[in-house]
Amino acid sequence: MIYLILVLPFPFAFVIHEVEEVVVQHRWMQAHGEALAEKFPRFRAIIEHLARLDTKAFSIAALEELVALLLITAYVLVQGRFALWVWSAAFMAFSFHLLVHIGQGIAVRGYVPGLATSLMLLPFAAYGVWSIWLVMGGVEMLSCLVAGVVFMAINLRFAHWLGMRLS
Repeated sequence: MIYLILVLPFPFAFVIHEVEEVVVQHRWMQAHGEALAEKFPRFRAIIEHLARLDTKAFSIAALEELVALLLITAYVLVQGRFALWVWSAAFMAFSFHLLVHIGQGIAVRGYVPGLATSLMLLPFAAYGVWSIWLVMGGVEMLSCLVAGVVFMAINLRFAHWLGMRLS
């Protein structure tokens, strides 16, 4: 049952979210990047990097991330030895990513790429995190969150490099 409610819909939720980002990210960064860099000078390097990612590069990066997520989903479906922890780490990192978009929207006091689907997917993420809470303790959940965010950050760096390299 959990496969039908959380595991299999997860890649679809990811795709929905990434499509929003792919469609608007480059144009939005072109229009708002300089103002963001002035308002948040500590993040200038990240903002400039994101502004350089065109739609094709961002699409390639999103595709690489989707492949990683599909491999994790397949690992769960074949009931790999550490599937619960691997999937939970990925799901919690994705849920954290949604919260980051919401935080970004609050910080800029407006729309940021990914905000609409982050708000739309928040109930799905909350249900998933609650479901993980039912089978894991707090320390395990925190460990999964940290591991997932670390993996996500490293993979995101690779995905963006790959996107820039191939576009």
